[in-house]
Amino acid sequence: MEILLILNDPPYGTERSYNGLRLAKALSGKEVTVHVFLMADAVACAKAGQKVPQGFYNMELMMKAVARKGDLLLCGTCMDARGLTDDELVTGARRSTMAELAEHTLAADKVLVF
Repeated sequence: MEILLILNDPPYGTERSYNGLRLAKALSGKEVTVHVFLMADAVACAKAGQKVPQGFYNMELMMKAVARKGDLLLCGTCMDARGLTDDELVTGARRSTMAELAEHTLAADKVLVF
């Protein structure tokens, strides 16, 4: 089974992307293929070098965990609009396209949007 999660919200200030990643992590331990596609402000979730207050969740660490067992893709147009470069991404994340998102959407058994 293939599951595609599409995240849209920024890493902090709202918990939608956080909850989407929590689900992606939980699913990655099951017998499924997980693809996570970051769009709009969610591309900032994959920025390396995040520093958060003690006891606060860290999106960078969550991204790395998802990338170890799944596919972590970022909208290249959204990255460019926010000045985020490929060199600034966490290990395992990569620039992608709407065409690749379309392919994953058609191939997925379930598509979840956060």
